[in-house]
Amino acid sequence: MLLIDCPHCGPRNETEFHYGGQAHIAYPEDPHALDDRGWAEYLFYRDNPKGMFAERWQHGGGCRKWFNALRDTHSYEFAATYPAGSPRPDAGELPDPGHRNSTQTTPSAQDNPPTDDGGHQ
Repeated sequence: MLLIDCPHCGPRNETEFHYGGQAHIAYPEDPHALDDRGWAEYLFYRDNPKGMFAERWQHGGGCRKWFNALRDTHSYEFAATYPAGSPRPDAGELPDPGHRNSTQTTPSAQDNPPTDDGGHQ
């Protein structure tokens, strides 16, 4: 199970959240000056990096608010979550990699096979 740290509600199960795409996409300064290609780039062209990526998420199963997150697209680990409208945190503001800030995983049943004592330890 993956826990995502909603900046408004705290850590919750990943099934309560909805992905909203790349964060910090600025609306065109003069939308009337854009041609079809310019609109297509604004609406559909997004970065797709391997590594740290700023994303928008919505807590649909909780407060229903939108927020931003920095997530490693390779490991799925969330480095930080922050309210929508806030600036993206700098790398120096993030916790060290050994500290689990926003995302926590719990072992699955396969990782913890039952014991002979009925599961009690």
